[in-house]
Amino acid sequence: MTSPRRWSLAGQIFAAQVLVAVLVLAGGLGGAYVQARHAGEQQATSRVLAVAHTVAATPLVVQAVGTADPTTTLQPLAEQVRRSTDTDFVVVMSPAGRRWTHPDPRQIGRQFIGHIAAAAGGRDLTETYTGTLGPSVRAVVPVRDSTGTVTRRVGVGIRQTAVAAAVASQLPELLGAAALAAVLFGTGSWLVARRLRRQTGGLGAAELQEMAEYYDAVLHSVREGLLLIDGAGRVRLANDEARRLLSLPESVVGRPVTEAGLTPSLTGTLASGEPREDELHVTDARVLVLNQARANWQGRDLGTVTTLRDRTDLEALTGELDSARGLAEALRSQAHESANRLHTVVSLIELGRADEALTFATGELAVSQRLTDEVVASVQEPALAALLLGKAAQASERSIELEVEGSGLPEGVVPSRDLVTIVGNLVDNALEAVTGQPGTRRVRVATDWQDGCAVLTVSDTGPGLPPEDLERAFARGWSTKAGGGPGGRGLGLALVRQSVLRLGGTLSVEGPPGATFVVRLPARVGEDA
Repeated sequence: MTSPRRWSLAGQIFAAQVLVAVLVLAGGLGGAYVQARHAGEQQATSRVLAVAHTVAATPLVVQAVGTADPTTTLQPLAEQVRRSTDTDFVVVMSPAGRRWTHPDPRQIGRQFIGHIAAAAGGRDLTETYTGTLGPSVRAVVPVRDSTGTVTRRVGVGIRQTAVAAAVASQLPELLGAAALAAVLFGTGSWLVARRLRRQTGGLGAAELQEMAEYYDAVLHSVREGLLLIDGAGRVRLANDEARRLLSLPESVVGRPVTEAGLTPSLTGTLASGEPREDELHVTDARVLVLNQARANWQGRDLGTVTTLRDRTDLEALTGELDSARGLAEALRSQAHESANRLHTVVSLIELGRADEALTFATGELAVSQRLTDEVVASVQEPALAALLLGKAAQASERSIELEVEGSGLPEGVVPSRDLVTIVGNLVDNALEAVTGQPGTRRVRVATDWQDGCAVLTVSDTGPGLPPEDLERAFARGWSTKAGGGPGGRGLGLALVRQSVLRLGGTLSVEGPPGATFVVRLPARVGEDA
């Protein structure tokens, strides 16, 4: 037989309710029986006392006391009263307690069994006592003559067996009421157990506890952020990683997602409840990959399940990789161009034009050296200087003039990875903006050191940003090029603003005509990435 501990939670609760119901009904039935027994005895006491007073006040009883044989007159009267009042005995006795009447004629003339002293003193007496007919509820009252003298006593009684029989006649009603209560209680318990079994899937208490413990451990130990949002848009669960990635407060559970303090794009996505797949979102400190799906159980919509992965470092490394790839492409192009120039120099020498070959070679070397000297003089940060040299090569390929100037940016005052992210994305956007534009195509990069802050300025001669697009330009997914949106373009300026805010700096935009981005970053010596 299966142990009760292995029963389902609904089965255990149903069994517990049935046990409680049985105990309550048994106690209630016992209490009702005791109360009915007590009420029956009280009713019997009142009845025998009333009958005794009635017999004591009967004129025939008073007249018979003075005759030579009171029994002859009183016995028929007593028996008549006994039968009509449904009592067990009516005894009229002398002041000394000798019976003049009794249901059993053999007891006439014998001493009354019971307490009669109170009646001799003129008081009524009620008691339960065992006489010739067995235990009975009885009353003894005095009978007075015209002078007030107690001349006789009247005793009336009902056997306890008769009282018990009267109470027993009420048992079917009590049992019927108890049975009805049991049926109602059992039906209610069964309905509750059925609903509980459906809600718990028929699992036992130990299984539910084990499931809750394992689920809690898993949800709070996974490396992905997990959010559960119900159909009303309220946060029902946020694991440790989700709280860390989104900087959520402890009190977020149970609150609407619109009050969680998230960015507008994240709030809109989570509140919409629409399925999303590998969607990129940029917060003030992180780049997150979001996946969202509807949660259903047995055909019931429970809301949405959202997972979040941190892609901040990956995006930064991707930016650096893009810069390195661009630099490699520029070097490859320069190598090809250098080979052409070398062939030209060799051909000039072979043609006997050594002076022209020397002039051509030194001219090209001066141009390259001048660009390198300008970058190194303006930027002391090696990573940023290398980035700008690579961007200069890319600009040259596109016939874009890249100018680098400044009073010199000290090395190590701003983390090099953040400098590469900020300047690289701004220069890329500037190059994109002027590509294909008529007239002069120029991108200018200026670095400066003012009041303990690094000031980076990137400007271009492109069409610029309309005022209505300034705020949207820094949102995730916004782009002027085809292919913008989640997972495509539109992350550059969002990453720039994220890095600037994380470093405690400021970012401003001017234009059109053209676009000028000015970034101010406080020094963070010793925090190079």
